[in-house]
Amino acid sequence: MPTPTPAPADPRRWKALFFICLAQLMVVLDVTVMNIALPSVQSDLGFSDGSRQWVITAYSLTFGGLLLLGGRLADLWGHKRTLLTGIIGFAAASALGGAALNTGMLIGARALQGIFGAMLVPAVLSLMSVMFTDTKERAKAFGVFGALSGGGAAIGLMLGGILTQALNWRWTLLINIFFGIAAALGALRTLPAPAADRPRPRLDVPGVLLASLGVTGFVYGLSHASEDGWTSAATLGPIGAGLILLAAFAGWQTRAKSPLLPLRVLADRNRGGAYLAVGLAVIGNFGMYLFLTYYLQTVLRLSPVQTGAGFLPIAAASVFASTQIGPRLAPRLPARALMGPGFLIAAAGLLILTQITPHSSYWAIVLPGMLVTGLGLGTALMPAFSLGTLGARPEDAGIASAMVNTSQQVGGAIGTALLNTLAATSTATYLGAHAGQKTDALVHGYSTALWWAAGILTLAALAATLLITHDPRPRPGTAQPHTPDKTPATHR
Repeated sequence: MPTPTPAPADPRRWKALFFICLAQLMVVLDVTVMNIALPSVQSDLGFSDGSRQWVITAYSLTFGGLLLLGGRLADLWGHKRTLLTGIIGFAAASALGGAALNTGMLIGARALQGIFGAMLVPAVLSLMSVMFTDTKERAKAFGVFGALSGGGAAIGLMLGGILTQALNWRWTLLINIFFGIAAALGALRTLPAPAADRPRPRLDVPGVLLASLGVTGFVYGLSHASEDGWTSAATLGPIGAGLILLAAFAGWQTRAKSPLLPLRVLADRNRGGAYLAVGLAVIGNFGMYLFLTYYLQTVLRLSPVQTGAGFLPIAAASVFASTQIGPRLAPRLPARALMGPGFLIAAAGLLILTQITPHSSYWAIVLPGMLVTGLGLGTALMPAFSLGTLGARPEDAGIASAMVNTSQQVGGAIGTALLNTLAATSTATYLGAHAGQKTDALVHGYSTALWWAAGILTLAALAATLLITHDPRPRPGTAQPHTPDKTPATHR
């Protein structure tokens, strides 16, 4: 049989990549941009410490709980239409939050941001997976995406500090209006219309309910662990309910005629290995940002802007590795040859950071640790994100993309709860043996959590090495492995 001629590459794909990555950046920044502004928000709106966590949690719950639905909607409606809906909705929700008059209005706006973010993010990865099928081009494109994911959190901290200090906290949300307008107009002009004959999977409503409620319950329970303890009803109840619902979801997917998450998406060991490795890596990455933010502000007494600037080296290192190291090596080496060593290098960077003391120099300990961690994560995450969608059927591109982000979201929730609990326990133990040495105890807790984070990143390296087999190098006389079933002539 003659080999089918591949569809010609869209000449606007690189322009389109800029605008869809701008949309992705809007969501990535929002994960951390509010963190530094939170004290100012609380002072302005006058809400209690108990309500403070909901400014963050309302976003993470809706975002994490609806990602699978957002991925399937991208497959159902078309990736371009879903992306534009997500961008416009996210920008509108940001405007509502920036104009918030009270706590309820702000928390509601944050929840709406999560809803539209859950539509936007899977559409971004889906579009990239179908626009860039050439091995070298795909490596470059996902290198840019990896740079955003690895360095976006640090940029968000910097931007949050500048906007809060120079203007006020409301601009940490209002800035998304400008990002959204630019991204929407650019995507509208550069992304082609959906193919008329594209596959249209049916929406698995029972699967949507089980998955969304299961992930939401699990993440909600984890968010209480650091404050209420792992054995409290507020923690175990939602976690247990979430796991039961997720187990029911898994069972239903084996019987559903049009499953929300077809098991073929997870059964591929390369995609499954990428999801697991990304989830583990995010646990360690979240721990680093969380504890270094506290360390720089409460121990070293840096201002919000100085703290944000202090994170720029890890962003620069991650961008360099994702755009220069990863894309150059990805077409020439098996994926695990990048991911395994990359995660180990990141773990080594965290081990450097475990050496912090109340009197450590930023330049001697924090800066080297950040640079090494950023280089490792940037190198490893680039092929991991690419593998998360590589080889998926066209009708599964959205849900495969959503799984990459779900693993990040769940990993972040686990990392925040687990490492925060370990740090608090270690701090309390230290105080019990060294009464009155509060600062020393805090730093001891941060260091302990960073040790655990380094260990979890080592597990990510092990998972990537053992599970992932993808090799982009063509073998003489054999078909290129992991080729998508069909490449649509026009991008959805």
